[in-house]
Amino acid sequence: MPAKENLRPGGRSARVQASVHSAVRSLLKTMDRADVTIPLIAAEAGVTPSTIYRRWGELQELLADVAVERLRPDMLPIDTGSARGDLEVWTEQYCEEMSSGIGRDMMRDVLAAQDNANACKCDAFTREQIALIAERAHVRGEAFPDIDAVMDGVVAPIIYRILFGDQPSIERVRDLVTNVLAASPTRPRQPASAPISG
Repeated sequence: MPAKENLRPGGRSARVQASVHSAVRSLLKTMDRADVTIPLIAAEAGVTPSTIYRRWGELQELLADVAVERLRPDMLPIDTGSARGDLEVWTEQYCEEMSSGIGRDMMRDVLAAQDNANACKCDAFTREQIALIAERAHVRGEAFPDIDAVMDGVVAPIIYRILFGDQPSIERVRDLVTNVLAASPTRPRQPASAPISG
């Protein structure tokens, strides 16, 4: 059962969500994940267990909801002045964050949930970041692959390696970026500030 959308931003529902999310994060810092239960979370958050069951349905959905909020990017991709530089820096940072112990746990929580909505949110966060890099490239007049090409050629191999192997090396990450940029069929757009020749 997916978390219900908040009908009154800043209202009681938002306060309950913030309190429960905070309780989950606090408990996960001091306890093994397998020992965390909804009654413990409810006691820490100051709500009844039935409040949590009504909103999230089960523990795994709640853990996935908390993980999604932690996976939401809290900053724009760094602007290095070039499409290659932007994508390399963003990809290296993404790989480092996702391959950390916390990153792996968050991904597993999202993937373990029965509902796919949280996984779709994570996908959307990543696509938004790549779209910002692409837009900068286009404004500069640089060629840049479409978002699906970056997701398939860069993000997917990194996530697969993290979940089923080891953290990809910096060299491997840079090779993925090089390959996707080299294979890009996208031609550079004319910079927005340049006059259009007739």
